[in-house]
Amino acid sequence: MSVTFESIRFGQVEIPEDDVIEFPSGLIGLGGLRYALIDRNPGTGFLWLHALDDPALALPVVSPTQFFSTFSLQLASEDLELIGIEDMGAARVYVTVRAATDPLDITANLRAPLVIHQGRGYQLINLDETAPLQAPLFTMPTQPTAEHAPSVDAA
Repeated sequence: MSVTFESIRFGQVEIPEDDVIEFPSGLIGLGGLRYALIDRNPGTGFLWLHALDDPALALPVVSPTQFFSTFSLQLASEDLELIGIEDMGAARVYVTVRAATDPLDITANLRAPLVIHQGRGYQLINLDETAPLQAPLFTMPTQPTAEHAPSVDAA
């Protein structure tokens, strides 16, 4: 079976019923309990977490390990119990992205990741104190500093 929903961004979307993600506790500051991950640009790593009941509610998300090699997720034992999981390797983890016109201003929320396991999703607090609320996704490459040659006066 499939589920069809309307999206302001993508028009009518049809997904397999198994792709529906229930967020029993909801998402921080947002409505809706049923969402789906939509991959509109395969290969980029950017997905859309789209509410099934709100055509306008879609958040860009990414896997944190794709952009942050040192990402660490530390969850409280109560959160692990809530998810019903002992091995985090069985879950998918995403972080929400704050878009901006300047790519250098695009950030990811590493403090409140989304953990998805067996059709259920949870937005949890990452206890790793090094996980920022707004981690830049892109940075400018560092330019090597050129040593200045001594100036010569031409007289």
